[in-house]
Amino acid sequence: MHFPRFDVAEIKIAPINKGGSDRRFYRIHCSPEHTLILVKYNLEREENRHYVQIADFLDAHDIRVPKIYFHDPAEGLIWIEDLGESDLYSYRHEGWLVRREFYESALDQIAALHALPESVCVEMKEHLPAEFNAELYGWEQNYFFENCLGRYFGMDKAQWRELVALPSLRKIADRLARLPRVLVHRDFQSQNIIIRNSLAYLIDFQGMRPGLPEYDLASLLFDPYVDLSKAERDELIRYYREKQAANGRIIDGEFDDILRLCAMQRLMQALGAYGFLGLVKGHKHFLKHVPAAMTSLALIVSKIGGLEKLNRALIESARK
Repeated sequence: MHFPRFDVAEIKIAPINKGGSDRRFYRIHCSPEHTLILVKYNLEREENRHYVQIADFLDAHDIRVPKIYFHDPAEGLIWIEDLGESDLYSYRHEGWLVRREFYESALDQIAALHALPESVCVEMKEHLPAEFNAELYGWEQNYFFENCLGRYFGMDKAQWRELVALPSLRKIADRLARLPRVLVHRDFQSQNIIIRNSLAYLIDFQGMRPGLPEYDLASLLFDPYVDLSKAERDELIRYYREKQAANGRIIDGEFDDILRLCAMQRLMQALGAYGFLGLVKGHKHFLKHVPAAMTSLALIVSKIGGLEKLNRALIESARK
């Protein structure tokens, strides 16, 4: 009905099984030369309804995302551009000279998002989830303790609740919540970055909201799906800082400290998601990423004052 130029007799539909989203994705082969992606989303989840508005907003500001062909909000269906199957994750075994170009292209896109002025971002406020604040940072921490340390590692509830109450964790949430916010992707990791003709495109951005740019950077640099060396991380941090400086954002002495705290938050969120999706939702493949994420989290926490008790608990849990 919506694409009358296509011969219905030739259409082939193949499901795309990827990630832990409640949305369903299909690759529609309309002809040997033309494919589309069909997204079927849950009408009950509010953020799913805003995907199209966010996509149009990003495209209007020259941030590379899939083009929207048609949206049927009554049925919860979106037909979008098929950018192919080559995400940043699929290049994880390539040499750094190859991957660096792709990472830099991804950082170009996210830096452009972070540089959008507040006056431009105001128009999107009604289409975005709740901004990052102390409550959301606290939720991420609790999500980790309950679903990772508790559900996955089997830590006693009284023990992980004692860790939740560490004063330093609340101070971190409060400190991050006081910092100026920009628009952030919220899930800026290798499987949400498609590489097409050597250029990065952002996908899965329906969780976009006001937050800290360091959170997106930490999501990419400490991505449990990909093993980046310290030298590679340092190189990408320098590149991002240069992009931010070119966009007029002042990079002060707090940057490294804030990046470390955001990395802690992001890894807690990811580990909580792995435990929940793997053990509650039955997506067992997420559980294989727990060891890498725990190793990164323990290393980061060891460098944050006031979290010695948490660090010991992480090390003990990882040994089990």
